[in-house]
Amino acid sequence: MILAVLFANSDGNILIERFHGVPPEERLHWRSFLVKLGSENLKGSKNEELHVASHKSVSIVYTTIGDVCLYIVGKDEYDELALAEVIFAITSAVKDVCGKPPSERLFLDKYGRICLCLDEIVWKGLLENTEKDRVRRLIRLKPPVEP
Repeated sequence: MILAVLFANSDGNILIERFHGVPPEERLHWRSFLVKLGSENLKGSKNEELHVASHKSVSIVYTTIGDVCLYIVGKDEYDELALAEVIFAITSAVKDVCGKPPSERLFLDKYGRICLCLDEIVWKGLLENTEKDRVRRLIRLKPPVEP
């Protein structure tokens, strides 16, 4: 299961978060842990360079897209390799919505569409859609296949 998807700015402020199967009392711990992990390891990192970590029984894959940091936490069947596929789908969708790797301002301007993309890619902790064209069509609120 994909436990968490978080977007944060370079200062560590959470822009978007989605938790699945994580009790509310543990969410603060995950937020602070992931932001600290990113602040230590993402400085000087290339755009979309994947970083991998593990904590307890979960895997974490994180990267930067423009001025925004993206963290994905998974367990069980969502190991590092599966999370890399998830992060690729999400970064691809974000760049598609924004037209380029986003600045924080552009990311917030496109917040609604990015949330729609995120909901189409990860649904209730499972990877739902990875095809960019399908996600693009779904966020326009049209059927995925025309009759």
